[in-house]
This record gives sequence, structure tokens and C-alpha cells, in this order.
Amino acid sequence: MKESRRIVVTGLGVVSPVGSSVESAWSNLLAGHSGVRRISTYAEQEYRCQVAGEVTGLDMDKYLPPKEQQRMDPFCHYALAAAQQAMESSGLQVGQDIAPERIGSLVSSGIGGLTTSTLQSQRLGTLGSRLVSPMTIPEIIADMATGHIAIRFNLQGPNFGIVSACASGLHSIGEAAWIIQRGDAEVMLAGGAEAGVVALGQVPSVPCAR
Repeated sequence: MKESRRIVVTGLGVVSPVGSSVESAWSNLLAGHSGVRRISTYAEQEYRCQVAGEVTGLDMDKYLPPKEQQRMDPFCHYALAAAQQAMESSGLQVGQDIAPERIGSLVSSGIGGLTTSTLQSQRLGTLGSRLVSPMTIPEIIADMATGHIAIRFNLQGPNFGIVSACASGLHSIGEAAWIIQRGDAEVMLAGGAEAGVVALGQVPSVPCAR
């Protein structure tokens, strides 16, 4: 029987409604602070639910130049920021400590670029197809986050995303462990990212007779 390989976590990164670093998120959780608040990213008055867990206070300029930010959906912003934190936390130097082809990325999303889908659908309906961004498809694909991460950190090992609704990130961590167990990679950057607090992601309040 082939000996089982021990898998360990060497670096962490977090972008979330309770904090956009491991330290802030953990301290807020321990203090019982909630990340749920009144929605601020769009006019919520017509919706029955007016609260959500939004990411606030994330300074993406620390992670990406503004021009690159404009070419990505927010779910990719969150993934890249958390990935950079995790890479820095691990202290791993790709190309020095490990060959690029032996480290991969498995960062998933249940729905992908919902913000982009919403905005570009609105542009299509009001301004016509000629004014829809040519970057729409690359921005909405659910595995674009893991692709951007692989390019940014030169991760040339296994690279794909898993779509399994709310379990996508958890399944990614499990599958990444299996990839290491079977020897397809030495290190995997794994997790999930979502940016679903947009009007399209909410269910409108519909009057009903009883």
C-alpha cells in the first residue's frame, strides 16, 4: 500500500465581511462582531432583504494596479488579495523553494462574475451590444480567479476551479489535498471567492394575496 502523504497548511489569507486579513477577521470573530449590515453597493429599497455580508474597507491598490482592477470582476479581486496574503504568510518563494510546475492553484467560485454579468446585461439592454465590454466573458467565467492567481504567482501546476454552489471553496481545499496526496503537486493554493451582493443576486419582493 502506498504510504499516505501528510498535508499541512502553511499560509492563510482572508477577505471577508468580518475583515480583510487573517488578523482582523479572527479578532472580529472572537469579539462577536457581525459582518452583516445594511446593503451599500446598490439601492436595496425594492427588495425584501436589505442586509447582507459585504466586503468593506479592502484597499485593492495594495494588491493590483487600478488598470488591472478594471479588467476583473470583484470576486477575482477578493481571490487575488487573499492569495497574496496566503503566499506571503507561507514565506514560500516559487522558483527558489519549489519549482513552478510543482505548485498549483485551485480557487473556485459558485457563480463567478455576477457583478460583471449584472452591469453588462444592463448595458446591453439600454445601450446596445456595441457598448458591451469585450472583457465580459473573461470577467464572468467562474475559474478566472484561479487563472489570474496562477499567472500572478507563476503557479504552473494543476489549475482549475470547482463549481458546487456554496461548497465550492471547501471542495477546492479537499481536492487540493488529494492532488498533493497522489503526487500531482507538492503545494496547492486553494480556497474560494464570491462577490454576490448585487441586485441580480437578490430576490425581488413580490406582493402576494393571502
